[in-house]
Amino acid sequence: MNDTLKQIGETGIVPVVVLNKADDAGPLAQALVAGGLPCAEVTFRTEAAEESIQIIAKSFPQMLVGAGTVLTTEQVDRAVGAGAKFIVSPGFNPKVVEYCITKGYPVCPGIMTPTELEMTLGFGLDVVKFFPAENAGGLKMIKAMSAPYTMMKFMPTGGINATNVRDYLACDKILACGGSWMVKGDLVAAGRFDEIEKLTREASGIVKEIRG
Repeated sequence: MNDTLKQIGETGIVPVVVLNKADDAGPLAQALVAGGLPCAEVTFRTEAAEESIQIIAKSFPQMLVGAGTVLTTEQVDRAVGAGAKFIVSPGFNPKVVEYCITKGYPVCPGIMTPTELEMTLGFGLDVVKFFPAENAGGLKMIKAMSAPYTMMKFMPTGGINATNVRDYLACDKILACGGSWMVKGDLVAAGRFDEIEKLTREASGIVKEIRG
């Protein structure tokens, strides 16, 4: 496992952020840092994503910022060029994975099945995103699927919240959890960064409670 993914594991929870305005990137990053989760997966499905990553990477060097919802190699180049330190995709795209590996970019592709998991093993990966986590069977599915693949760690995303994240974090197969409950779109749109900081602090407290 590379150093970036190890750092994600130490953080425990990765805020999954959707930014429609790049102007929100700075205040949001400040709230995450102040709240104790200096990490963000900025989804690459808005026009503001690339500039938002650039702002965070430049103004908050203590932040581990990555790009999520990356679907093409062109998006990989744009995200990394903006300053993204890791790439996350919702599904397993061999072309994207191979491109990231060739370039030396940490990548965490999404999987749902043992077949997809074995395909990632073929690329030498040892961390995968499990998405959409709750809809795909949640922690029970991860535990069942991980039994034959003891070397694999998971980053479940989708349906993770302040209540069920404790169970996920307590499982030794979980590297970290992706979640958006502390960075909900309505809070960002309303500029309620104080509330985001509060929810982030609570989330980071959960990590410390479960993992020490």
